Amino acid sequence: MALVVYWYDFICFGIVGTALFGALYVLWRREGAGQCQDKKTMYESLLVGRPDSEFYAGVSTPRGHVSSSQLWSSCWRGLHPGYLLGIRFVSFSVLCGFSAWDILDYDASVFVYYTEWTFTLVIVYFAIGTIVSAYGCFLYYSNKLPSDNGERGEFVKRDVEESISTYTVTSKAKGSMGTIKLQSHYDQEAIQERAGFWGYLMQILYQTCAGAIVLTDIVFWVIIVPFLSIAHLKVNLLMGCLHTLNAVFLLLDTSVNSLPFPWFRVSYFVLWTCCYVIFQWVIHAMGFSWWPYPFLELSTPRAPLWYCSLAVMHIPCYGLYSLLVKAKNSIFPILFPHAFVRC
Repeated sequence: MALVVYWYDFICFGIVGTALFGALYVLWRREGAGQCQDKKTMYESLLVGRPDSEFYAGVSTPRGHVSSSQLWSSCWRGLHPGYLLGIRFVSFSVLCGFSAWDILDYDASVFVYYTEWTFTLVIVYFAIGTIVSAYGCFLYYSNKLPSDNGERGEFVKRDVEESISTYTVTSKAKGSMGTIKLQSHYDQEAIQERAGFWGYLMQILYQTCAGAIVLTDIVFWVIIVPFLSIAHLKVNLLMGCLHTLNAVFLLLDTSVNSLPFPWFRVSYFVLWTCCYVIFQWVIHAMGFSWWPYPFLELSTPRAPLWYCSLAVMHIPCYGLYSLLVKAKNSIFPILFPHAFVRC
């Protein structure tokens, strides 16, 4: 075995273990099933849509809930969802091109680096975002949309993933609405299940990418470039783009999208990094001989200090992106009061 464990390495194991289980606990408390006290209705944030306001007036949604329309609609009033689709598709295509360039130059061994993990995660986010935005454009133009008599805005605000009663619903408003067909109900229910799953996954990817790209780019430009010499991470056009474009495209997406950014989902970012560190431990235990990042090496007595520093860095890295989102929602409504819609 290439991995030799010293007494101080158990401190590193403890740091990662504490972060891992702490993040899981936060997600269990904040992201898990919550019970509404008013209606005694069980539902999960993102996984299950909030009750329809028409039948459950006054029922609050879980913290961090996102509606499916937020996945593809813009925070700019009147901006066609096709613009967000275009941003996500172009971002996905360009990042895929640079990832392919990286693999062709250095082969698949590049995936031992956290940079590649994060870059791939951003690509997956934009891939799902492109699909969801395309679906949103389909809904926008679908014949199922309300007519353009002022009801379209209400549709966009409505949760596509909201729960619908499993019984046949009959409208009582002046007898103008008939009985909704059962087949239509099943079709809508299937759409909502897909929207709920993609909404949950897309929101996780978005907030995980946000923290991960800040950590990756800061470590690269502030620590690795000035002080460390790593063959694969030397400064050139490719490495410069890999540690710049990920942030540029995600910030561009943030400036247009209407996704929320609750603080408790920093836990996904912590889990992401913990998984990478555990992956490094596993491959070294299986015989991998060198460390992609010297500060992760366990054979030095300073390892606990490095691990502790990296753990603490997650807070300001995620906090920095959170501040950018808060600034968008605080400054833009003042500068563009008639064009910006607060998320």
